[in-house]
Amino acid sequence: MSYYKIENLEQYFKHYNKSIREPRKFWGKIAEENFTWYQQWEKVVDFNMAEAEVKWFTDAKVNITKNCIDRHLSKRGEKTAIIFEPNDPSEDALHITYNELYETVSKMANVLREQGVRKGDRVCIYLPMIPELAVSVLACARIGAIHSVVFAGFSASAVSARINDCESKMVITSDGGYRGNKTIDLKGIVDEALETCPSVERVLVAKRTKTDVKMKEGRDIWLEPLLEAALDNSVAEIMDAEDPLFILYTSGSTGKPKGMVHTTAGYMVYTAYTFKNVFSHEENDIFWCTADIGWITGHSYILYGPLLNGGTTVIFEGVPSYPDFSRFWEIIEKHKITQFYTAPTAIRSLAKESLDYIQKYPLKSLKVIGSVGEPINEEAWHWFNDHVGDKRCPVVDTWWQTETGGIMISPIAFVTPTKPTYATLPLPGIQPVLMDEKRNEIEGNQVVGSLCIKFPWPGIARTIWNNHERYKETYFSSFPGKYFTGDGALRDEVGYYRITGRVDDVVIVSGHNLGTAPIEDAINEHPAVAESAIVGVPHDIKGNALYGYVILKETGEVRNKENLSKEINQYIADHIGPIAKLDKIQFVSGLPKTRSGKIMRRILRKIAEGDFSNFGDTSTLLNPEVVEQIMKERIS
Repeated sequence: MSYYKIENLEQYFKHYNKSIREPRKFWGKIAEENFTWYQQWEKVVDFNMAEAEVKWFTDAKVNITKNCIDRHLSKRGEKTAIIFEPNDPSEDALHITYNELYETVSKMANVLREQGVRKGDRVCIYLPMIPELAVSVLACARIGAIHSVVFAGFSASAVSARINDCESKMVITSDGGYRGNKTIDLKGIVDEALETCPSVERVLVAKRTKTDVKMKEGRDIWLEPLLEAALDNSVAEIMDAEDPLFILYTSGSTGKPKGMVHTTAGYMVYTAYTFKNVFSHEENDIFWCTADIGWITGHSYILYGPLLNGGTTVIFEGVPSYPDFSRFWEIIEKHKITQFYTAPTAIRSLAKESLDYIQKYPLKSLKVIGSVGEPINEEAWHWFNDHVGDKRCPVVDTWWQTETGGIMISPIAFVTPTKPTYATLPLPGIQPVLMDEKRNEIEGNQVVGSLCIKFPWPGIARTIWNNHERYKETYFSSFPGKYFTGDGALRDEVGYYRITGRVDDVVIVSGHNLGTAPIEDAINEHPAVAESAIVGVPHDIKGNALYGYVILKETGEVRNKENLSKEINQYIADHIGPIAKLDKIQFVSGLPKTRSGKIMRRILRKIAEGDFSNFGDTSTLLNPEVVEQIMKERIS
């Protein structure tokens, strides 16, 4: 029996029970039967959860691009691997076959080698959603370089911090990028970032907007002439199963972003397996995930998952509102998309527009629709189910994280009965538990607790780049022997899971995990600011919005709140990016703090939401009178 594809609910339980009883046999069989290896493994899994040490497929040799591209060439060489849909609908879409992908990735791999990039070197990729982004990622993986994609909405300061943390040798960028009716100066942002990045030796620049940019002699090179001169075949580097594949930065609840390290073999097996099952992928499907490759969703379910399964995947450069709010539906109709995977934020923003935008497109090609990035609320779930899925496409409401590499809890399309707002059941190999405040496992159903995973899975991140102690402290210290997700969850009467949100100081805004500490650091740089505190508040479209409490150095009435608020948001945009701007700023005289100096954010959250009832235990507050003051200021 093959464990790779789950066909029905009975088979799900059979596979799930097998994966828990005999995880080594389960994953070993999937790995052996569905992938090409240079050398088999000694051990399927070796781990010590107390030390946060996990290894999968020990001593196996593999290259992920051989499995994404080369092995498909004999049967699927002329099949479309990637459809590139540009920002401007009047520009033709580009269809890239597996043969063409092999040649282009080989050329890029040869360019990287010629420019001095070697196995283990870090390459920072700061590109818009154009084919060169996918090609750069795959070329790095082909030669064993570690790719670190930075979302092309981040500021120069954020780019610089990521480059310096992993000491990137090279940056791949473009002259600019299109986003709706805007043109973004990506090369200018990179130039500013590199003023403080001594490790970068080369910058390869792709042409997209054809705008004039400064090219620094000896460092910056146009990419196209290099590709044209390069050979169109290449030998894939033989990688150890545990060699790093990529570093992807995620916001932490304390200052510095965390460089999550994913390794080669386990990530490969897990993304391929989860893609195949959750989306019920079949040979002729056209899969579209609307995320950016700068996030883990794009890594796993735009690139690696679909390509490992020989699928056709769509890369979309634009936004759902340009040139109007029918853009998503027009693309689904145009390319006959079969699986559509998007974020609750996008769903909510489209749901508030006229139904005329969607009703002119039949969307009959769709088979599966999915949600990712944050828990989906019931109203958005029903709109998505009714108007996009026509009540006939299963909604796969997926829960997972940058750290998990792939989907962990989710319905399996056409297998798991769905329930609005519930991620439902864990995928095979995933052992979730709910923990109480005393670190005890909560038994039974209809319970709420902190969501942990008690056994490693192949896609788990192995460490934080150059900081294993922080990795251990962040994910394995709260509940020893278990991986702590940072999320709370509810388990209902049949064992379905519903994610209730973050339990730490990370706020999910429009699907982006934003740590409050880096935003506060940026605000505190403003010369007029003494201290600040950020909380998340519910938002109809974004899921959460950011609400800031700001103490100024000079006491008394704030003369021009509007201008000061704009300046503070500009500081945030400059340090982190526009995605982290605050929706509301309240200037306050003080913040509620415990005697140990910790800000009581739960009180600030309630006040931000306009809920002045029951603040819970405030006996540890050093300054209870400040709460009354903030409430008065909130009302005024």
